[in-house]
Amino acid sequence: MKAAYYCDKEEIRVEEVPIPDITDREMLLKIKLACICGTDQRIFRFGHFKIPEGTKRVLGHELVGELVKVGAEVKGFKTGQRVAVAPNVGCGVCDMCIRGYNHMCPEYEAFGISYDGGFEEYMKIPYEAVIHGNVIQIPEGMSYEEAVLAEPFSCCFNSFQMLQTKPTDYVLIIGAGPIGAMHAILHQRAGAAKVIMADLSASRLEQMRMFGDFTLIDTSKEELEAALKRETEGHGADVVITACSVPAVQAQALELAAPLGRISFFGGLPSGRDEVGLHTNLIHYKELTVVATTGSSLKQYKDAMNIIATDQTNIAGLITDMFGIDDIQEAFRHAMAGKGLKTAIRFD
Repeated sequence: MKAAYYCDKEEIRVEEVPIPDITDREMLLKIKLACICGTDQRIFRFGHFKIPEGTKRVLGHELVGELVKVGAEVKGFKTGQRVAVAPNVGCGVCDMCIRGYNHMCPEYEAFGISYDGGFEEYMKIPYEAVIHGNVIQIPEGMSYEEAVLAEPFSCCFNSFQMLQTKPTDYVLIIGAGPIGAMHAILHQRAGAAKVIMADLSASRLEQMRMFGDFTLIDTSKEELEAALKRETEGHGADVVITACSVPAVQAQALELAAPLGRISFFGGLPSGRDEVGLHTNLIHYKELTVVATTGSSLKQYKDAMNIIATDQTNIAGLITDMFGIDDIQEAFRHAMAGKGLKTAIRFD
């Protein structure tokens, strides 16, 4: 089989390797589709502390496929089932895991980081992932293109649950990429009074029209604060989501929020640029709530899958570019150049 190994910074090599063997407590997944996400891009450029220098790793944690081998001791699964795999595997016994926050486990392991991930033709699912519930059946009638988006969608759903959007809320999302689109879909589905998306790229903003009736602000042409006041009749945003990795945007979010507003610092910042000066008097006197989320729990992953299954939005349209595994280096360059929305590796 073919597997794309991250070998060093900005180096991925496609190699021919044996199909993994499994034990009686493991499963083997034939990958159908795997998407490149921002975390994959950061690892590609800068590495990861869980991938020691000199270690090869198959990246990719947004993945779906078909089970082709199921160990004799595995219960609840059979060959031929279509499944997705939630990437973060908790230890199962710490306080975070017991409370349902497997993604916050201090000893977590993850597909595409400490386990080989989805950029290979066949992926072994270890016992820990099987027993802790990371393997999730894809609902009947759902396409692989829809199901593979459950992982990033679940991360947005984590943020959405914390923000508790109400029908009277003006919601501002800064960043019109695939993550921004997912936030917008969720908040529009919740009945927000108006969902406003802002970005410097007119072409990306235009692509957002296929996912909902959003108000679009091109910040290359007009100042965001003035445009927001116009669109909210001077009220400001009740909810602000920074769906981009720009330090200045986090600081600006405090200015844009209405009194009693809620702000989600969703996009993580690059190392070395992650200290941001905030005007804390704005938090104090406007009684703002500033929150952040990372990843998602298994429950949120399953909930996200069910939302996608029942939603009428063409969420699969977020995948704008497909590559074969032999062209994965080109696929990474394409994604990192900001071309299209989601870039995927497809296996025939």
